[in-house]
Amino acid sequence: MIERFAFVKLAPEHATDAERRALARQALDTLRPLPGVLALTVGLPADPDAVKAWDLCVNVRFATLEDAAAYRAHPAHRRFVDEVVAPRSAARKGWTFEIETV
Repeated sequence: MIERFAFVKLAPEHATDAERRALARQALDTLRPLPGVLALTVGLPADPDAVKAWDLCVNVRFATLEDAAAYRAHPAHRRFVDEVVAPRSAARKGWTFEIETV
């Protein structure tokens, strides 16, 4: 199993509860239906330390690394990242891990 973890720090003018929630909803609506996505969760900061570090996290699960690569290159994903997230963000980080479930 492959899991992609993406974190977004919004620019100060966009770092509001309303904008975080709207972005989270748009991420779910846009990314969940993409081919290869087995599961998708979106998180908002739950404590003061998390708020200082990140405004949004998106975790996506795939069967294979190839599915993750196809997802990242998919036009709907690219549009969401390039046209929605990037203009509102101060920083973005993403990592891909092989996950073992017990």
